[in-house]
Amino acid sequence: MPVSLLALAAGAFGIGTTEFIIMGLLTQVSQDLGISIPTAGTLISGYAFGVAVGAPVLTLLTRHWPRKQLLLSLMLIFIAGNVAAVFAPNYGSLMAARVLTSLTHGTFFGVGAVVATSLVPKDKQASAIALMFSGLTLATLLGVPAGTWIGQHFGWRMAFAAVAVVGVAALGILALFVPRDLKQSAPAALRDELSVLASTPLWLGLGMTVFGFGGVFALYTYVEPLLSQITHMGNTGVAITLLLFGAGSAVGNIAGGKLADRGVVRALWITLGSLVAVLVLGRWAFGQSGAVAMAYVAALGVVAFATVAPMQMRVMQGVGSQGATLASSLNISAFNLGNALGAWVGGSLIAGAGLLSVAWGAAALSALGLVLVGMSQRRTAGVACAASASA
Repeated sequence: MPVSLLALAAGAFGIGTTEFIIMGLLTQVSQDLGISIPTAGTLISGYAFGVAVGAPVLTLLTRHWPRKQLLLSLMLIFIAGNVAAVFAPNYGSLMAARVLTSLTHGTFFGVGAVVATSLVPKDKQASAIALMFSGLTLATLLGVPAGTWIGQHFGWRMAFAAVAVVGVAALGILALFVPRDLKQSAPAALRDELSVLASTPLWLGLGMTVFGFGGVFALYTYVEPLLSQITHMGNTGVAITLLLFGAGSAVGNIAGGKLADRGVVRALWITLGSLVAVLVLGRWAFGQSGAVAMAYVAALGVVAFATVAPMQMRVMQGVGSQGATLASSLNISAFNLGNALGAWVGGSLIAGAGLLSVAWGAAALSALGLVLVGMSQRRTAGVACAASASA
């Protein structure tokens, strides 16, 4: 794997850290700015909305830009957004800073995935995407806990300052190691670029991402109360368990890429099927000992992030090379929509049937993603048969 993939992973690490760091700082932010914790929580929703909207829009607006120039520009916006957060005097200013930062997220990952596949042979493309996304998994494992610790000891503003410093480091690494002469197809006319939106395989792939990964967040959003109230685990145990989830996600991300290199659809059946099975087991696992719950959450991290590279590859396969960047960015939006959908489904189930009900609800969401894999596979087979018959 070329070193430039590690440069992309460095950018992904910074962006992943700033996305999730606010979850560990809600109390400090609410107290400092004089707002309620639920209001502070909307800083998470605002970021997700910015990703969902910004990814396709910014990707289309910058489709003529050289890839390296675009990646460096996105990191500059990322740094500016985090610096603005450091000096935000009130809630509105902090929300604006968060939204500004979020605009870089979807386009960086979308363009980065396309760049990653252009740097390696065809049989290594999924692994290349997984290596880039390893920056995101390392953010959950190292970046977010470190940022939370900084916020707890030196204030939430210093946490965002630290993320800005990470962004500066990532900018330097990208500038040094991403080649200038990246292979890039001539940009299509805007009408042709948008024509990929009429692609049925694209929408099936996006649906797999929304529902398949939505199941992860239907449960993981509420993992802290599950561990503390059902497993009766203390704060230290919860923190260790969340670190195990991050470690599992790092392993699963690489494993999913290697599986997808051998066949994307096969990898989707294996990873999504395993995810559904693990989610179902959640209703039992959290009621057992702390050791069982820890092992379960680590396993959840593995199977959850093993789906990422196959999902990203399937969406990019559903369109031609002219629409690959837009499709890739749309799939990042789909991940964020899945996160929001999962959190809403999980919250609704808890309100009506209690904490443990999220396990089966989460499994049902991911099972819908599995149904879409079957529909996509049948459609591909049908198109292949029709082409063979006409030939």
